[in-house]
Amino acid sequence: MIRLFKVKEKQRELAESANGGAPIKKQSAGELRLHKDISELNLPKSCIISFPNGKDDLMNFEVSIRPDEGYYLGGNFSFSFQVCPIYPHEAPKVKCKTKLYHPNIDLEGNVCLNILREDWKPVLNINTIIYGLYHLFTEPNYEDPLNHDAAAVLRDNPKMFEANVRRAMAGGYVGQTFFTRCM
Repeated sequence: MIRLFKVKEKQRELAESANGGAPIKKQSAGELRLHKDISELNLPKSCIISFPNGKDDLMNFEVSIRPDEGYYLGGNFSFSFQVCPIYPHEAPKVKCKTKLYHPNIDLEGNVCLNILREDWKPVLNINTIIYGLYHLFTEPNYEDPLNHDAAAVLRDNPKMFEANVRRAMAGGYVGQTFFTRCM
């Protein structure tokens, strides 16, 4: 059995030297699954995926969301995705790169989305996560907040919440916090 592995290794080395190049990097199971997920994406027109490190680095990418309804209409929000090699057995790490006034996204960019935490299952995929993020903009949830102040305003005074969102997206202060323009 050991000799069989040595023969296979020797054949691979000969093939690599015949190709005259560097050894071909093997993809992990997580990379293969992620490649499949990305090739099967079915995003709404308001969502765009990009690869700032190039297409060779599928494990790190960004998604830009421009909600076409709700409180966040007209905003442009960017999220970074870091996918670990054991994906889909572990959910990707998702951070919001745009500072915003939102009950489910804190000022450091942490995202409160159940499928990124306790409800993650390997049958879920990148498409599901992006739709979940999009849903946070169309239906913010004050019952499971990361930003408790924004959640309280949404729950108690939706008109004030809408005014705060508009002020934050236009670039201004909400309370003591300054938000850069994201419209």
